[in-house]
Amino acid sequence: MTIVTARDLGIDVTSADGLFRWLLASFLMGKRIRSSVAVQTYRVLVYQHGADTPGKLARCSHSTLVRLLGQGGYARYDESTARRLHALASRLEEEWAAQLKALQAGDLSNEDFKLWILSFEGIGPKTLEIFLRETQSHVWVGDEV
Repeated sequence: MTIVTARDLGIDVTSADGLFRWLLASFLMGKRIRSSVAVQTYRVLVYQHGADTPGKLARCSHSTLVRLLGQGGYARYDESTARRLHALASRLEEEWAAQLKALQAGDLSNEDFKLWILSFEGIGPKTLEIFLRETQSHVWVGDEV
């Protein structure tokens, strides 16, 4: 199994937008699907469709997300994944900046941030593990988020 890094996807995890893109990639890679399919699906969503922020992803319709997931080869889970992606993006659009700001200011503990990430449907321990693998040294110490 090949480990895909944020750098492999051209993601800079020291910015809020980069953290979102890595969370999106982690969400896709955290499923029982080949990493190459998850990477291709990420590229379709972000590079081909421009869904690189929570707001842009949230504005995608369910049918558009299903189509984009299919283009990436994510066909087996496209309906449930589309629903979960839309819910993730909609909630992140409202909460992402505030959560990162609270984390950076020390008003939110690392553990509470992890629990918040785990509170999203479709994000479990594996997705969190992937996300933390690339971000722990940046997010938790309050770099340029």
